[in-house]
Amino acid sequence: MRKSLRSRSGSGGRSGDRGPARNGRGRRSRAGTAAATATLLAVTGLLTGCGVFGGSSSDREAERSAPSARPPLWNRAPASVAAVGDSITRGFDACVVLADCPEVSWSTGTDSKVRSLALRLLGAPAAKERSWNHAATGAKMSDLPGQLAQAAQNKPELVTIMVGANDACQDTAKQMTPVADFRKSFEASMRQLRAGAPKAQVYVSSVPDLKRLWSTGRGNPLGRQIWKLGICATMLGDSQNMSKLAQDRRNMVYERVVAYNNVLKDVCAKDPRCRYDGGAVFDFRFTGDQLSHWDWFHPSKDGQSRLAEIAYRNVTAVKPPV
Repeated sequence: MRKSLRSRSGSGGRSGDRGPARNGRGRRSRAGTAAATATLLAVTGLLTGCGVFGGSSSDREAERSAPSARPPLWNRAPASVAAVGDSITRGFDACVVLADCPEVSWSTGTDSKVRSLALRLLGAPAAKERSWNHAATGAKMSDLPGQLAQAAQNKPELVTIMVGANDACQDTAKQMTPVADFRKSFEASMRQLRAGAPKAQVYVSSVPDLKRLWSTGRGNPLGRQIWKLGICATMLGDSQNMSKLAQDRRNMVYERVVAYNNVLKDVCAKDPRCRYDGGAVFDFRFTGDQLSHWDWFHPSKDGQSRLAEIAYRNVTAVKPPV
């Protein structure tokens, strides 16, 4: 292109009347060439910026050194644990009859044989200093907002929740907590926690399968006598009655527990710092050795240890259970 322009300029010098015209064309050609070059450079730069040609080596190096993704919200090694829930988390009937025994709690207990979730996560000295048990025997889902308000004051990195059995364990099936009310209370509970501890992680245990507990414990004569005192009458009452009416009642309780667990899963899924156990506790098959030998319904020390094992596995897993 430049050689052609010089050739035309030389011939124009020998003819004065044509020189200006040809020089004008030369200037226009040079201007057009400059414009085309600028356009090409601009387009090339635009494409390079968009990554079509991969960018400069320094840009590519910066991209390689930048984090590939934001760090996960779920911390698999929390440094403190607070527990809320009902009698299971209080270790009821695991040590002595008709009494709480929080030292064997699956969540925050200090018993070395149970090896609670807190012990497994924090170790023995730290578990005593950085774990708190706000659960209460007899608690229902409607009691959870108050418990979580207390737990938030501890500023825990992890909160464990196991509640719902008492919502199904009533004197009659009609008295069981409606599913809509159960959901409303759980949503209010999560809001209460987030108001005081917005970054706390939450591990939600499914409600145990009460019908399976009935099936496991009904063969024990002592257990049947204790059940007559009124423990979970909707499921355990008249425990040997196998009539259709009794079976329908137990099935109604079973279906209500399933519905409660669906609520726990659904509400938990809406919070990025909440992890549901995937139904692991509901699916767990307690044996006679894993049930209290005083009431054959609550977990024994062995049963508490199994609950701790399930929780630890799910809390420390890379991905949440499904």
